Amino acid sequence: MKKGIIILGSSRGNGDTFKAVSYLKDITGFEIVDLSQKEIGHYDYEFKNKDDDFNYLFKGIVQNYETLVFATPVYWYTMSGIMKTFLDRISDFLNHEKDYGRMLRGKNMAMISCSNDDDRPKEFNLPFSRSADYLGMNYLGDMHSWIKQGVLPDEVKEKINAFALTIKN
Repeated sequence: MKKGIIILGSSRGNGDTFKAVSYLKDITGFEIVDLSQKEIGHYDYEFKNKDDDFNYLFKGIVQNYETLVFATPVYWYTMSGIMKTFLDRISDFLNHEKDYGRMLRGKNMAMISCSNDDDRPKEFNLPFSRSADYLGMNYLGDMHSWIKQGVLPDEVKEKINAFALTIKN
């Protein structure tokens, strides 16, 4: 089984959040999946979106990776819409094909956020940490990154280096 995957949930697949997770990828060797390149519909109780990209993607993730790192920009004080949709769609596997949903138990989850400054709201991580708890996953922690004038500052690189040690073990 592969060690980890970074699930990039940004509206801009090559934007600031990508810069931060690319640095993380170089340290950890984790693969990156860009949700903006996938067709993932919103959760609905009738499972009308069962044939979109989510089912195949989710099954591949739970079968092949031990650590899931959610990466999202800070949009309006919370995660991106595409990241929220991805998290919502996990419900598909709590109601149908439950064996895949149960495969999350015991896996690791972490989160990295990104904005233009060191200004992430304190409670930003709660949807991730509580989802991990609900799903029976180990929450390894989270960190906030930022980009200044198109560049990942040395201070942020140091934070990512420390974060990488937490999620690689």
